[in-house]
Parts: sequence; C-alpha cells; structure tokens
Amino acid sequence: MSHITSVFTDLVRVETRLYNAVNARLVSDQGLGLGQFEFLDIIDRVPGCRVLDIVGELAITVGAVSKAVDRLVAAGWCVRVAHPQDRRSSVLRLTPEGEQKLAASRPVVAGELTSLTAAVTPDDLMHIAATLAALRTSLEAGAHGQPG
Repeated sequence: MSHITSVFTDLVRVETRLYNAVNARLVSDQGLGLGQFEFLDIIDRVPGCRVLDIVGELAITVGAVSKAVDRLVAAGWCVRVAHPQDRRSSVLRLTPEGEQKLAASRPVVAGELTSLTAAVTPDDLMHIAATLAALRTSLEAGAHGQPG
C-alpha cells in the first residue's frame, strides 16, 4: 500500500470511529444523531439557510438533505419559511425546541470529542486541524467530491 493510500485509510477510519462514538453518545444523552446535530448547527450558523447551503457544506445530494430536513421539521426542531426574495425557495429556521436541543447537544459533542482525542497532544491536534483545513479548502475550491 502506498504512503498516500495508508494516510487516506487512516483518515477515513479515524473519522468513522469518531463519528460513531460521538453519535452513540449524542443519541444516548440527547435523543438525536450526529447527522441531525450537524444540520441543526448549520441552520443555526448560516443566515438565511437554505437546503442548498447544507448541500454545499456537507457535499451530499439535495434529495438527502431535503429528506433529513423533513425529519427535523417533523421532530419540531426546525421550520421552512418562504424566502423573502424568492418565493420558490425556503429558508430554514430553528424552532425554540430546536435551539434548545442544539444548545444541550453542543457540550455533549465537544466533551466526547475532547475525551476521544485526549491521546493526542493539543499541539499535534492543532497541527492536524490546520492540515485538514488546508486540504478541505483546496478540495472545496476545486469543487472536488460534490454529488453529481
């Protein structure tokens, strides 16, 4: 296996294990999955958030995002409201329940990630973060890995 292939394999395996562990903790403590948390977080962070904003950030299909948003709406955590300038589009907003769920979930996610990454020094973690941010920026600038 080439060096770059083993780096890729490690990256994917670390991501999978972190995601699964944080997801399990979040489901146990807050009754929502990490994917739902990510959606709520994006809706909260992006002013005038639309489905396409989530698609762009997560690099998944419009259909997958729409279905996930439908589930968040059904759970009472967000609503779709008509876009003020484009009635064909919707803006996503958190409900008070969604805001509460997100606020209660953030420390669970941060705490679990802190615990899971404790074996790595803070300096090494910062180096990893900077490297991943640079790689992500490069991939996003080239529109690599976007759904077809």
